[in-house]
Amino acid sequence: MDLFAVSNTKNKEANAPLAWRMRPRSLNEVVGQEQIVGPGAPLRNAIEKDQLHSFVLYGPPGTGKTSIARIIARMTNSHFEYMQAVTAGVGDIRKVAADAEDRLKYYQRQTILFVDEIHRFNKGQQDVLLPSVEDGTLILVGATTENPLYELNTALLSRMKLYILEALQTENIAQIITNAIRDKEKGLGNLDISLEAEGLAVLVQASQGDARMALNILDTIINSYFNPNEHLDITVELVKNVTGKLIIKYDRSGDYHYDTISAFIKSIRGSDANAAIYWLAVMLEGGEDPKFIARRLIVHAAEDIGLADPNALSIASAAASAVQYVGLPEARIPLAEAVIYLCTAPKSNSSKIAIDEAMAVVRAGNRVTVPAHLGDTSHSQAGPKLGKGKGYKYPHDFGGYVQQDYLPDEIGTVNFYHPSSNGYENTIREFLQTLPTKDKK
Repeated sequence: MDLFAVSNTKNKEANAPLAWRMRPRSLNEVVGQEQIVGPGAPLRNAIEKDQLHSFVLYGPPGTGKTSIARIIARMTNSHFEYMQAVTAGVGDIRKVAADAEDRLKYYQRQTILFVDEIHRFNKGQQDVLLPSVEDGTLILVGATTENPLYELNTALLSRMKLYILEALQTENIAQIITNAIRDKEKGLGNLDISLEAEGLAVLVQASQGDARMALNILDTIINSYFNPNEHLDITVELVKNVTGKLIIKYDRSGDYHYDTISAFIKSIRGSDANAAIYWLAVMLEGGEDPKFIARRLIVHAAEDIGLADPNALSIASAAASAVQYVGLPEARIPLAEAVIYLCTAPKSNSSKIAIDEAMAVVRAGNRVTVPAHLGDTSHSQAGPKLGKGKGYKYPHDFGGYVQQDYLPDEIGTVNFYHPSSNGYENTIREFLQTLPTKDKK
């Protein structure tokens, strides 16, 4: 490399975004993720011994997935290839695999292929990778923000270990920001700036566990307000000017979407109104479709409350209607009302259990026959010629109830509905206990 190339490289690094410059260069510089790369952690041991296996790094943005890969590239004696899934095609994958095979055959040197956003590879691209990973020609390292259990082929995933990176804790983000301000080589240590404790707290909150976002916000503040001839005190007001309204990280079609709605429904089922309202707020602030939320409330009212409080389904349906009529932001109020009502309602899943058990019996049967006495008699000749309706007992002629068979003979006597003792369903249970029961066949 000549002097001009060295100079250009230094200029490029000096002008690079702060988040790029502050990337950790060693495992000791990685902040957070101790369970993955902390002292004694399995992946750290494998990196330090240069005995890597194929694995996936799964976690939200800004948690260190690409940084860990770049550290591996510096530390390994293997050949390291970097690939962006969004721009790579099948031809690129085959070329890397062929080169890796030659490298292993002629030079006994392993190849590590790092694929960023590996979830963007389609099934065909993943299938091309599989043989090389399976026979050890390639050590595949993938990074993804999407759940690999759903995004990667089972065959490929079964040959890779899974390491889960968590969103960084408040103290981790604060440390990263502080390091950037003090670092004179890569960061802002040569600038006359200071950061108020309150400003740091707001900046940490705005980053939502994303180190890259935190450093990008800090970089924007410097670029917007710093004057080389003056001291800059980064206050709460400056941070808020740059961050504006906090935008919740919420992917309406990704893994976080499903986890959030799951937490929402489980909070309602658990009768925790405070938690359910919190998750409702997360979804609304994240831009979730309110009609989706309303649909889930209707399902929950029937599935988990049911006849313990028959009004729950009406309340949920009314909230869904309000969403259609008034929309957001006003629709947040009827949604909240419905959520609180469902949380505080007695719970029963007897309706769900009943229909699921009945459907299982239907699927297991060879045929479904309607007993003649229950058959349709709307045609005048259905009874005389087909025997339909013969022997049917009209309950109202017997005071509202009469014992008779309503199931096919081959089904016999079954009991799908088991009312709970919660809420109104206790009244139903007591009523059913007053009815005479027929002998089992």
